[in-house]
Amino acid sequence: MTESAVLCNDETIKSKVRKIFEYLHTHAEISMKESGTTAFIKDQLEALGLRTRTFTDCPGVTGEIGSGKPVIALRADMDALWQEVDGEFRANHSCGHDAHMSMVLGTAMMLQNYRSLPRGTVRFVFQPAEETGEGARRLAALGVMKDADYLYGVHLRPIEEIPDGRAEPAILHGAAKTITGVIRGEDAHAARPHLGKNAIEAASMIINELGHIHINPMIPSTVKMTTLHAGGAANIIPGHAEFTLDARAQTNEAMDELIKDIKRVIQSVADLFSSPIELKISPGSSSAIYHPDAIQIMADAITEVLGKSRLEQPHRSSGGDDFHQYALRHPNLKATMLGLGCDLRPGLHHPQMTFNHDAIFPGISILATAVLRTLEKEAHQ
Repeated sequence: MTESAVLCNDETIKSKVRKIFEYLHTHAEISMKESGTTAFIKDQLEALGLRTRTFTDCPGVTGEIGSGKPVIALRADMDALWQEVDGEFRANHSCGHDAHMSMVLGTAMMLQNYRSLPRGTVRFVFQPAEETGEGARRLAALGVMKDADYLYGVHLRPIEEIPDGRAEPAILHGAAKTITGVIRGEDAHAARPHLGKNAIEAASMIINELGHIHINPMIPSTVKMTTLHAGGAANIIPGHAEFTLDARAQTNEAMDELIKDIKRVIQSVADLFSSPIELKISPGSSSAIYHPDAIQIMADAITEVLGKSRLEQPHRSSGGDDFHQYALRHPNLKATMLGLGCDLRPGLHHPQMTFNHDAIFPGISILATAVLRTLEKEAHQ
């Protein structure tokens, strides 16, 4: 690390960030229900003296320091997952969003205390509903990024991608979509299956046929059924079923091809069983859209904080993130997302996910250094 890096070594700030993380972790809220999280973060931002903005039609909050151009946005996602943890279904921060919020709040503390920030606006964006792909669209529609010049994000990375103590300046996410479906067959007595149209059999056929979709094998892609709900009585053949498909592809073009083939499969099963199948395809998230200037600034910040030997090259990730919606809607936005190694295991979205909490502090240092270097760079343009 270098002396010029903005290092999170202040024990008072570290103690506050630890308490913030513990609160957020134990008060998890699911997508578009993050009202308590919004209120908590708003209080934290205002206690720091930041100007805040909330929204009437969705959760989320922004805080600002400074004024004028450039405008540098730093985004954290807020929502948790609804999943079974130790036999209980509940909201659970198994994707690290509690850590992301803690790092962005910690960065606000660091920069607010910095002796002389160059001219510009730093906007801290706490976004709802990343997991559903809805949050970035809502905030973008509300103009949160319309005047932004740079956008930085952060995401914890699992141990199989990046070791603890290392970081990458961009995460090469793929595109992701959620597809919900309703099969409308016909109920029948279990002793008289010829009189019904079995929705479970139709769903089974969908699962089987999805495995026969083949697009260009040089481009990673996958589709699988992740939920299926049908039936209620042991002696009734259910005619109604509801299911969810998770579709992913490394490029937006491959996603378009995958969706086309999924629709073909669904229609063929509907025809075979003479049962209408209604589909609803979410907007989802696009594949990564990054700017080389932002990537270089983030790489330099990682090098300053961790050292050149701990700088990783960007990894291709099969995961997705609605973070890229902002750059998709604002082509002039210079964006990238920090990938932070933190000994995360056994994996993202696992109900027992754990990581090295001390990794939050180099994460704060990298983000604060990236913001400062961006302000300095723009001041000399």
